[in-house]
Amino acid sequence: MADETETTTPTRREQQEAKRRRGVLLFVRDLLVIFVVAVLVSFLIKTFLIRSFFIPSQSMEQTLEVNDRIIVNELVPDVVPIEHGDVVVFQDPGGWLPARVDPEQPPLVAAVDWFLAFVGLSAPDSNDHLVKRVIGLPGDHVVCCNALGQMSVNGVPLDEPYVALPPGEMRVSKDDFDVTVPDGSLWVMGDNRYNSKDSRYNGDTPLKGFVPVENVVGRAFVVSWPLSHWAWLGNYPEVFAGVDEGEG
Repeated sequence: MADETETTTPTRREQQEAKRRRGVLLFVRDLLVIFVVAVLVSFLIKTFLIRSFFIPSQSMEQTLEVNDRIIVNELVPDVVPIEHGDVVVFQDPGGWLPARVDPEQPPLVAAVDWFLAFVGLSAPDSNDHLVKRVIGLPGDHVVCCNALGQMSVNGVPLDEPYVALPPGEMRVSKDDFDVTVPDGSLWVMGDNRYNSKDSRYNGDTPLKGFVPVENVVGRAFVVSWPLSHWAWLGNYPEVFAGVDEGEG
């Protein structure tokens, strides 16, 4: 007697259930692919194009307020040159910031912070960077102050509308200075001139208050948060008109 193999044909309901399961699996797979691609794109954008920083100090008021978030163009200075008046974020050249100990975080919180930083949605290293306005480029002669309390670059006096001064004060710097910016360096100052530990007050550091161009992370071009502070950040070309043609 020959063996007989019994075959079972799936019912219509079973076929529909299997189809639904395949659809769910395909949907989950597509979500994972989209998530991975989004993370990689965010990482690449943060690494090569733009990233976010928050403002930890008052040195750039009123242009930037404490806890503002700014978006930084990382093509500056490697692709796009730095210009007078640019608001730049840079790494501490050495001695500008006090030593800092990172607070202990629960492992889950630390992991979330790491991921958000990885994709550029947070900036845990903001306290390791500074943000100031570029006043002097390599070779510039920067002097303060003239009889009107103005600073000059290459002999051209600057009328700086972005500067915050104490009531009744006309001098854009409490202290006088006369410097020539070395090659490959910048002279930077905060807009809140009487409350900014900038190039003027770091003369006792190894680089004498100058910031190497290579330390610049990028140029801030927009305040992104809070929404009530949203604004484009310009470099006021009219303020620095004629500076490049001034004394060499």
